[in-house]
Amino acid sequence: MAATPMASTSRYFRPGTTVIYWVETISDKSAPTRIELDAGTDLSGEVAEIEGFEVVSETLETPDFGSRFASKIPGMITADDSALLTYADQTSADIRALLSRDDNGFIVIMDEGDVETQLMDVFPVRVSAVPKLRARSDPSQIRVQFTITSEPAENVEIPAAV
Repeated sequence: MAATPMASTSRYFRPGTTVIYWVETISDKSAPTRIELDAGTDLSGEVAEIEGFEVVSETLETPDFGSRFASKIPGMITADDSALLTYADQTSADIRALLSRDDNGFIVIMDEGDVETQLMDVFPVRVSAVPKLRARSDPSQIRVQFTITSEPAENVEIPAAV
């Protein structure tokens, strides 16, 4: 008898599917309301790249004298510094009109789209910098850098439309 295989996934391509919102106010990051999400700004069409926005756990070695093997246990949970690489506008009508250094809010990432009952991650953030990238061979871009200010809410069910 063999182990039960995991169900096959419906694989997808992130561009055109993933939705990214900036939301200024969410009362409960583990259960944002549709009204709170709809009050946000959809950044998806201006984001060229997502950096970070991952929750990871450090590991701690727990060696003992009973074995040469050093076992490990999960340690502190952290989220690396994160950023959204966005496009700049020739008339300055871009992300700089929405986000400035020290703004607090939430980045909401809906990996499979804004679809009721699918899952999303809610990252409480502070904008740490909004530098302009001045590469010669790339389109003009702005990197919005974020610090994650408290533990993100992961795999939160997306609420129904009102």
